[in-house]
Amino acid sequence: MGKNIIEKILENHIVEGKPEKGREIGVRVDQTLTQDATGTAAYLEFEAMGFKKVKTEAVSYVDHNTVQVGFENADDHKYLQSVAEKYGIIFSRPGNGICHQVHLERFAKPGRILIGSDSHTPTAGGIGELAIGVGGLDVAVAMGGGPYYLTYPKVIKIELTGKLRPWVSAKDVVLKVLSILTTKGNVGYAIEYGGEGVKTLTVPERATITNMGAETGVTTSIFPSDEQTLDFMRKQQREKDWIPLEADPDATYDKVIKIDLSEIEPMIACPDSPGNVKTVKEVAGLNVDQVAVGSCTNSSYRDLMIVAHILKGRTVHRNVEFGVAPGSRQVVEMIDRDGGLNTLVKAGARIFESACGFCIGNSFAPGTNAISLRTNNRNFKGRCGTKSAKVYLVSPETAAAAVITGKITDPRDLEKMGIEYKKIDLPDEFVIDDSMFIFPLEEKEREKVKVFRGPNIKPIPKNEAPEETIKGVVTIKVGDKITTDHIMPAGPYLKYRSNVPKYAMHVFEPIDPDFPERALGNKEKGIANIIVGGESYGQGSSREHAALCPMYLGVKAVIAKTIERIHQANLVNFGIVPLLFEEPSDYDAIEQGDEIEIDNVRSTIKNGKDRVTLKDITKNKEIILKLYLTDRQRKIILAGGLLPFTAKGGTK
Repeated sequence: MGKNIIEKILENHIVEGKPEKGREIGVRVDQTLTQDATGTAAYLEFEAMGFKKVKTEAVSYVDHNTVQVGFENADDHKYLQSVAEKYGIIFSRPGNGICHQVHLERFAKPGRILIGSDSHTPTAGGIGELAIGVGGLDVAVAMGGGPYYLTYPKVIKIELTGKLRPWVSAKDVVLKVLSILTTKGNVGYAIEYGGEGVKTLTVPERATITNMGAETGVTTSIFPSDEQTLDFMRKQQREKDWIPLEADPDATYDKVIKIDLSEIEPMIACPDSPGNVKTVKEVAGLNVDQVAVGSCTNSSYRDLMIVAHILKGRTVHRNVEFGVAPGSRQVVEMIDRDGGLNTLVKAGARIFESACGFCIGNSFAPGTNAISLRTNNRNFKGRCGTKSAKVYLVSPETAAAAVITGKITDPRDLEKMGIEYKKIDLPDEFVIDDSMFIFPLEEKEREKVKVFRGPNIKPIPKNEAPEETIKGVVTIKVGDKITTDHIMPAGPYLKYRSNVPKYAMHVFEPIDPDFPERALGNKEKGIANIIVGGESYGQGSSREHAALCPMYLGVKAVIAKTIERIHQANLVNFGIVPLLFEEPSDYDAIEQGDEIEIDNVRSTIKNGKDRVTLKDITKNKEIILKLYLTDRQRKIILAGGLLPFTAKGGTK
């Protein structure tokens, strides 16, 4: 029986376990990436585990909190640079670009395995790399030479036929996929694209699709490595890294979804979820206050040049604020060379740094109750920096149409305004300038490097092993689709990412600002804090602080209807017991403030059992909870988390 692409890569990298769907395997990791919002903690963890050098092709990017308000960010950047020099890591300096865009350009390789401490790491799947977003602690272990453990995924094949029509682009394709798969129910799956339609999509277009595949909750998404891939890598002067990679003709899949590219029309994700997808035509006419083009999803040469084409000779509508963040210095240099940058500036665009910026809510926040159109990948409530704003996710074409009309506009209607469609091809060659990378020193020189630690950098706190009985209180009860942005807000608080005691005082701030004080009070009294959640708890960003900071506040267990993949792994990594309601209706029987006991926790984990009993003392009721942990995860929980487990020599 033939193999699909994902099976081929995984089976070439397995170092532990068997390639059986639903079973845990350990794989050898070729490449790792971090960004500054998660990387600071990852490298602190790497040091805490006693590793002496990095054993992967590792790149440390600074792209999230490049706005240096106060000393904290500058100090953290200096820490990251010194760690990179000490341990043999490539350092991408602030201003060099967004990690996923830059990695696609300069480092991603077909057939390799990349893990990154950012949920949009699957962007590199557009070049045929098996790229997975994980918590920073998992990256730290892999950099030290340990395997990465994952559940062997089921594979969904999305078979593409036809060709995109004018005014329709890759963003519309992935929004179409989201309209089919939604943002929940896809844990344990991976997506593989195939079919004749694949050949019509360039690597940057494919990367847009794999990037936003993260919003479906799948482990990763990947495209074949073919002539399009070779063409892109040749233009990046990296053809030596290319290998052909495709599924066997008789490969099998767990599910097949067929999409005709020629039938897709401009799509839009409405507030407040990437899965709330409609056609642009359905919401056309709504007044727009702000438009932002950029983020790791749509900030490539092609994306910005199509916007420049639409805006040529025109100016931004009087009622619209318009900002552009190119994805990398390479993109900036190329749109400058080809006239796009000048066109955008003349049209009235505000040109931002090549960084995550407005996507994570630390700049260009919309006004009160504003309507903001963005080419981002996420539009969770408040993520943009303004709770009352409404964010819509659109393609660059739809964004540009709104810039000049002041309304949500189907870009196909631009032809009525005399704007002809122009296909933007990849340039004959890309501008190659690696001067903003600091490459590793010789090993003898590394020994002389002293790691810089500013006053905002604090040691990573460690958890303790769980008690046999968890006695505590439901400190907070939340609803469905609680994201890691809700749990651990970013924006202005990112500068505390290396200072857990400080950052922890903002846990659940968008939902319940009093939570940290309540939790600390319970912790001081020896009372365990319990979080109760609904469906898809912990979706969104891979930020491990959404587990690390609650752990610091004394959270011992999370009970939910379902927990998303990366967050579940992060909970385990920090010794928090993840539990699911056996009967989802039992969620309604528990309330915030209830005093509870969870019996036989330690012995249940140790003996490989999967059920525990929760006693609601307040309501005099018993509830059965499920425990889904692999054998390795059970050992991690019993050790108090991955940090103490690894430090003690644990690998399996």
